[in-house]
Amino acid sequence: MQLDTLTAVSSVDGRYRSTSEALAGHFSEYALMKRRVLVECEYLAALSETPGVGIRPLTAAEKALLAALPDISVEDARIIRKFEREGHAGIPATNHDVKAVEYFIKLKLKDSSLTDVLEWVHFALTSEDVNSTAHALCLRGAVEAVMLPSLAKVATEIEGLARRHADTAMLARTHGQSATPTTFGKEMNVFATRLARQVATLARNPILVKWGGPTANYNAQTVALPQVDWLAFAHAFVERLNLPGAAGAHPVRLVLNEVTTQIEPHDTFAEMFDTLRRINTILIDLSQDMWRYISDGWVTQKPKEGEIGSSAMPHKVNPIDFENAEGNFGVANALFEHLSRKLPISRLQRDLSDSTVARTFGTAFAHALIGYGALLRGFGKVSVNEAALTEALRAHPEVLAEAIQTVLRVAGVEMPYEKLKALTRGRQVTLADFATFIDGLEVAPDLKTQLRTLRPETYTGLAGLLARK
Repeated sequence: MQLDTLTAVSSVDGRYRSTSEALAGHFSEYALMKRRVLVECEYLAALSETPGVGIRPLTAAEKALLAALPDISVEDARIIRKFEREGHAGIPATNHDVKAVEYFIKLKLKDSSLTDVLEWVHFALTSEDVNSTAHALCLRGAVEAVMLPSLAKVATEIEGLARRHADTAMLARTHGQSATPTTFGKEMNVFATRLARQVATLARNPILVKWGGPTANYNAQTVALPQVDWLAFAHAFVERLNLPGAAGAHPVRLVLNEVTTQIEPHDTFAEMFDTLRRINTILIDLSQDMWRYISDGWVTQKPKEGEIGSSAMPHKVNPIDFENAEGNFGVANALFEHLSRKLPISRLQRDLSDSTVARTFGTAFAHALIGYGALLRGFGKVSVNEAALTEALRAHPEVLAEAIQTVLRVAGVEMPYEKLKALTRGRQVTLADFATFIDGLEVAPDLKTQLRTLRPETYTGLAGLLARK
């Protein structure tokens, strides 16, 4: 069956391909091959620049050739896969994806002036040296180029609601019951500030990578070239991967993990995935609250021309975008949780169970990205129904009981909480009931006047200020 968005097994490459496609340049097999070629070429260049290694200095043209080689075509990627699966150019099938990259680079360079340094390609490395760094580059690229910009758009929408409705009074609910009033903007700013904290963590946490050969002790390097400071070399090599690129400086930095087994333990991968999981959990919380606000009529949705909400009920305008977001965040988080739990564990020096799991990075990121897109669509359709919010507040004057009993505490009235509890708990009260209660209090007339002026829609405390924080 021909691969198409209609025949793809995964929805991220099928139904949602137009959204997830932004990640293809970071998590596809092709993208991973490009990063592996990049690591190998940068390594060869770095060896040539290191005193004591013994490679002749490369010319500017040769360095340019190495710099251009990672920009492989899809046809080049097919050749790499051919080296791995079938064999190519007289070399039998490697059944090893990184070795296939090594042979591809040598094939590309054999007719150039670099033919005399071909055996320095992949010098004293193990595949995890290349993979650890290549996966880190893929993750960094996806976070910087796709996830952070998408999250910035989501944050802008939430912050916009917070600012525009900083003073829009709203009934709050605790345990699903009417509670002290708030403002719609303040409730949105709760999500905005939570999100900002986690996004900052995502942007600034470094990714650790390893170097140093099969058991990360630089065994082969030190026996072949003991005069070279290989730890210093490794630090310098990783740092050269942090040099600003076409998009500028990298907020997410790669850092050498000096002490590892054959594989980098992936703790910083897990930290990244856990941060993304927290971000998605915050946005699930938001999606569910928006769903409830829409259900209550406090937030309304603009019908989209031609869109059908229900196959049977013509009147329906369903909150499908917030539901879609919630569902995709759930799938992403299930994958992120598995990745965080699985990747830091490897038997002894290593096992290969992480290799196949790493190929699901893109699926987890894609479901999160699909969720961000759904949220943005949802925000684009909604408006706050201020009249409905005011009506709901006025229908629950019992929320003033807290205010009255607290003022009476300050005034020295005995057991005010208990008096208000007897008046309001389990009963439907009105402003008139409060007025009668206040008239019966033995307090100063000006205090009675103050209490009579209390209204649910103005009893919002510092919510407006907090909404603008």
